[in-house]
Amino acid sequence: MSSARYRPATHASVPPQRVGDVDVRPLRVPDAYEFRASRYVDERGSFCAPYQAAAVTEVLGYPLRLAQANQSVSRRGTIRGVHLADTPPGQAKYVYCSRGALLDVVVDARVGSARFGTHDAVLLTPTNGRSVYVAEGLGHAFVALEDDTVLTYLCSTAYDPAHERAVNPLDPALRLPWPADIVPVLSDKDAAAPSLAEAYSAGWLPRLADCHARYRALRGG
Repeated sequence: MSSARYRPATHASVPPQRVGDVDVRPLRVPDAYEFRASRYVDERGSFCAPYQAAAVTEVLGYPLRLAQANQSVSRRGTIRGVHLADTPPGQAKYVYCSRGALLDVVVDARVGSARFGTHDAVLLTPTNGRSVYVAEGLGHAFVALEDDTVLTYLCSTAYDPAHERAVNPLDPALRLPWPADIVPVLSDKDAAAPSLAEAYSAGWLPRLADCHARYRALRGG
């Protein structure tokens, strides 16, 4: 099935900022961004640079430290997330689709944020040039829209299971935009994850003040 039908209407009123070879647009969730790199096509095929450090550094005000690169392969309908890490230090992610198609979702899970519990979504494919930056403290999830969809994650910290957290992606209060024509496929861990309200009550969600302190520290301030 074509992914063309999945066109989330995100941040349509915010004009993109051109940074080098990349168009950058803030998402509705603060501290998350869509990066859209130029794609060059000729008789040989195409070329695109999904991650460009200079553009990311200019937008964030500091370089994204890369500690680990992850790659997942997912069948159609697979939902991974909503995942986040204890902050500090947290884990920032820069994600793009290398094959197939997916709907990438960012959730503001930071206690104290005026946007707490809100989300935004971006359609990622290998041909649209889009990538998403997810700051420390934000929740991240995606659904594969085609079989053998590949998502590549560039992460600021290494995987640390002792500090990894999950919120149930099917929490009805979140109203995440999972397509109605798919049967969700979840890991046992994600299916058993608490709702956002339960996570809030348990006291382990990141605090906005701690996240902002982390961002300031990364900027050297």
